[in-house]
Amino acid sequence: MQNSLSEQEIIRREKMVELLGLGIDPYPAPLFEITHSIKEIKDNYSEERKEEFANLSLAGRIMSVRDMGKANFAVLQDSTGKMQIYIRRDDICPEEDKTLFNTVWKKLLDLGDIIGIKGFAFITKTGELSVHVTSFTLLSKALHPMPIVREKDGEVFDAVTDLDFRYRQRYADLIVNPGVKDVFVRITKMKNSLRAFLNERGGLEVDTPVLQTIPGGATARPFITHHNALDMPLYLRIANELYLKRLIVGGFDWVYEFSRDFRNEGMDRTHNPEFTILEFYVAYKDYLWMMDTTEQLLETAAVATNGTTKTTVNGREIDFKAPYKRISIYDAIEEHTGVNISAMNEEELVSVCRSLKIEVDATMGKGKLVDALFGEKCEMHYVQPTFIIDYPVEMSPLTKKHRSKPGLVERFELIVNGKELANAYTELNDPIDQRSRFEDQVKLMERGDDEAMYIDYDFLRALEYGMPPTAGIGIGIDRLAMLLTGQVSIQDVLFFPQMRPEKTSA
Repeated sequence: MQNSLSEQEIIRREKMVELLGLGIDPYPAPLFEITHSIKEIKDNYSEERKEEFANLSLAGRIMSVRDMGKANFAVLQDSTGKMQIYIRRDDICPEEDKTLFNTVWKKLLDLGDIIGIKGFAFITKTGELSVHVTSFTLLSKALHPMPIVREKDGEVFDAVTDLDFRYRQRYADLIVNPGVKDVFVRITKMKNSLRAFLNERGGLEVDTPVLQTIPGGATARPFITHHNALDMPLYLRIANELYLKRLIVGGFDWVYEFSRDFRNEGMDRTHNPEFTILEFYVAYKDYLWMMDTTEQLLETAAVATNGTTKTTVNGREIDFKAPYKRISIYDAIEEHTGVNISAMNEEELVSVCRSLKIEVDATMGKGKLVDALFGEKCEMHYVQPTFIIDYPVEMSPLTKKHRSKPGLVERFELIVNGKELANAYTELNDPIDQRSRFEDQVKLMERGDDEAMYIDYDFLRALEYGMPPTAGIGIGIDRLAMLLTGQVSIQDVLFFPQMRPEKTSA
């Protein structure tokens, strides 16, 4: 971060000192009574109702100023939009002293300053709804200049597109880039619709630990921290699955959590080390029921976010209208590689991967080899929502064995726009089988797989009390937000994505 001030920053600080010299506090007490938002004025004003808008009080940020001598036009922006304001010297300063207009307004205020105004709404000679200002109050002096964005006739010029600036200074991005705030408002609508769907069907929202003694519930590399008082390592959770299933053991029939998870892995346009997953678990259901429910949930979320089941991402139209295609992972691999791997052992899978130019190493067991085949050769082909079902048991250490297909488990992944959006199972509730699966994961860990699962002995003990047949799912909320708002990068749906530290200079 720069230690020295720019010329503009120095000038703004000098103006702040001048304001203080005039007895004007650049950061006064926060109370300023607001009667209307800009959107309320724009949505409701008419000539017939103008008396309702004769005594307005609103606040916002100065975005532009047109100096016309004894009168100025400016654009004020609040949280709901922008509006032109008209400010005339003799209205602001009816007495002989014109300091408030000539000095404060014209010389000491800057773009980005936040002001409160009082006045009345009117239509200008050019037909633009505006507010005629009768008084103004400085509420906050901006000491850092904003990036300049010009607008004319509704068209934006010089929009700020530098991604490093936008992600690192999201506060400035929200001020100057039209549409950014709307993306996040739509994401909130999406999340609210998901909660409403689950609540209406009997789901109970719960909280589970972020700091965990074992990074369980997924195959991923964790972040490690240290608890000083207990003198022991702790892990930021990579998933909340095992805790939610403990609650099913305890007698809840349907629990869900919007879980903030952390995985110490790579970063790209679809991955951030800190992300949000919606997980929910329902007793006495299976993965077939979960597929039907997931279709209904996502169709509902799409309509709540966009008013339609359709969305467009990078020129591709995607439709979340149910039902979705279903295909087994083995059939998907055969369809896109021409190879039937359903009966192959680990050595044969290694040979197939190498023949298809897929990198493999000695740490990869059968599950990771199948996953690599699907990820490298198949996943990108599924643009419309598609359930990839019936995985090999080696890929799914927490999943119940398939009721009719030996060697497989009752699992699906939902692929949309070539990426995994959700992962779901008929949950494994046999504690003996679960212990054996955990032990297989330990063997992979000994081979060097740093994403293999630890054995969670307390979870095994919970299963021994008896867990009813259960269906569970994890849905990537950030990825769903990307799809429903048409964004191609996960950084565009996170207010503050992870960034490298800024370079410093003396």
